[in-house]
Amino acid sequence: MTAEVRTRVRIPLRLGGGVAVDAEAVTFRGLADGGEHLAFVLGTPGEVPLVRPHSECLTGDVFGSARCDCGPQLAEAVARISEAGGYLLYLRQEGRGIGLYNKLDAYALQDGGLDTYAANAALGLPEDARDYTVAAQMLGALGVDRVDLLSNNPDKAAQLRAAGIAVRDRVPTGVFATENNVRYLRAKAELTGHTLSLPGLAS
Repeated sequence: MTAEVRTRVRIPLRLGGGVAVDAEAVTFRGLADGGEHLAFVLGTPGEVPLVRPHSECLTGDVFGSARCDCGPQLAEAVARISEAGGYLLYLRQEGRGIGLYNKLDAYALQDGGLDTYAANAALGLPEDARDYTVAAQMLGALGVDRVDLLSNNPDKAAQLRAAGIAVRDRVPTGVFATENNVRYLRAKAELTGHTLSLPGLAS
């Protein structure tokens, strides 16, 4: 299935940490899941742009929740991509694809001692339901078939490659560990191979 650009509009972005950039927001038609996903064109994309597929996180991106690192990662991505030239793909996949209410239910189970993946499993949900097919479609509609991927998650690179996007390099993001999210980050590193340097883990 092929997607195409629907609209383009300029938006000044103001994020945490004093990140302030002007971006072009792009909407699409023909995406596989019918979702309202967005691409933000940042800086001047080159032949191999820097790209981050960022899954929506209302609690972290909007309200600054310290239970995850999503908000700081979003601000970092916007700043770094603006400098290098590329695209932020904002994917409506709340809670690794399980939705907002289920994510909050999983938080409640985490408060009882489960890690983020075990909590999902206890709710009868997949550990990670995200599908990056639409990310590949968005890139295709933008005329991009080769990227440097800003991500610590090897699954993003694998899925994009399977969907026909060449990943030249996987560029690590910063590690935004706090006392509130370190268990969450450690689970991502130990259970799903995220490239994170945390206390008690091999670099």
